[in-house]
Amino acid sequence: MQTYNRFPVTVIKGKGSYVWDDADNVYLDFTSGIATCNLGHVPDTVKEAVSNQLEQLWHCSNLYHIPSQETLANLLTANSCFDQVFFCNSGAEANEAAIKLIRSYNTTNKNIVTFEKSFHGRTMGTASATGQEKIQKGFEPLLSGFAHLAYNDYESLTFLANNPPAAVMLELVQGEGGVIPAEQAWINELVRICREKGILIAIDEVQTGLGRTGSLFAYEDYGFEPDILTTAKGLGSGFPIGAMLAKSNVAKAFGPGSHASTFGGNPLATTAGVATMKQLTSPSLLENVNRQSDILFSKLTELKEAYPQIKTIRGKGLLVGIELTDGAGEIVKEAINQKLLILTAGANVLRILPPLTVTTTELDKFIDKLQQVLEAVYGSYSK
Repeated sequence: MQTYNRFPVTVIKGKGSYVWDDADNVYLDFTSGIATCNLGHVPDTVKEAVSNQLEQLWHCSNLYHIPSQETLANLLTANSCFDQVFFCNSGAEANEAAIKLIRSYNTTNKNIVTFEKSFHGRTMGTASATGQEKIQKGFEPLLSGFAHLAYNDYESLTFLANNPPAAVMLELVQGEGGVIPAEQAWINELVRICREKGILIAIDEVQTGLGRTGSLFAYEDYGFEPDILTTAKGLGSGFPIGAMLAKSNVAKAFGPGSHASTFGGNPLATTAGVATMKQLTSPSLLENVNRQSDILFSKLTELKEAYPQIKTIRGKGLLVGIELTDGAGEIVKEAINQKLLILTAGANVLRILPPLTVTTTELDKFIDKLQQVLEAVYGSYSK
């Protein structure tokens, strides 16, 4: 079905920061499968673990204990502020699980506040939670009980305090909405209100989590502990897996039969997840994210000085947005001609998502290619 406007590239192979098409052209991939291949394509440790698992067991019902699932749950809770994990297959499913947990936990108040320009998925529940009309159009009537407030806006917090919902659900960097980080002071006030009013805080870290912002989870950057967290994309290095984490006092709202997933947490996906998590929790990997992030922002700032079409550069870690005056779609298409893969996010924003293993040499190559793209679309380099 024609649900994607696809680019004229057929990708057949990947390794590290590069992919190959069916004509043997090599592309520098700064999309990482939309923040999924955080360790680069086909990382050796994950490949070895999954290859071994393929010889043993592919699927097992969740009616039985699955060792790799329990190991991955322990890795997630040991490296976060949460106590229990529900496994599923995607970010949307993780957010669906969070919505159900919130409504199961609060027996009298079922309302959830989310924010404009947010993106939480494309199921009916998560599309209803998403604060973008284009995601919802044509699928009405939406699921009731959601209010969408302005992001980084203090009047929204006044509304929140005066009309306490069961929970707020938000991204700490809005990815699909334009790579918009939450302001620290605004988050501080939001957390204060939620704690004072007994409002649960659910953080959607499907895109920001697992090292992407320079910490394992973005909530660590903001200095507070949520009640619920969702993650997916980077957890399996490309194998479909999602997870919803919760504090024990909230997690107890789920009991046997309250929620389930046939494939969630199966041996193949969780084996990939264990191998991925062991690498993602390495101090050297997060050090690389922060080091390369500083280099990338510095180099992009130099380009901004030369091209007035670059309005702002924003983001955290290796989740980077370049807001342009115009032409983002043209930039992405021309980048393909230069054998560079990048994305858009929102109106006229380029989204840059290199693997967390990216090297300085690869960043230099990216900047060279991007400069050629900008020159082809906007004209000569003015510096």
